[in-house]
Amino acid sequence: MSDVITTAVEALNTKIDGGFAAGTAKFVIEGEGAIVIDGDGARAADDDADVTLTADVDTFKGMLDGSVNPTAAFMGGSLSVDGDMGLAMQLGAALA
Repeated sequence: MSDVITTAVEALNTKIDGGFAAGTAKFVIEGEGAIVIDGDGARAADDDADVTLTADVDTFKGMLDGSVNPTAAFMGGSLSVDGDMGLAMQLGAALA
């Protein structure tokens, strides 16, 4: 597992303390791997999910540290969403 994934899992579990009960989401970080977020929290995995968000490392790190707005990243093409758009919006709000 890459350092980026390890650090991201820790940061996501801090942000979504108690898990993400709305459904199952997957972040695919290009060139690094995938993270699944669900009611149990975040973990390094590539399981099926209700929504998959794909971004490069810089965009993903920016979303985690608050310097990149997920909606702006999506509108600008640096974040792609496949699946339940409503769930993606709920996740974005949970990470803010």
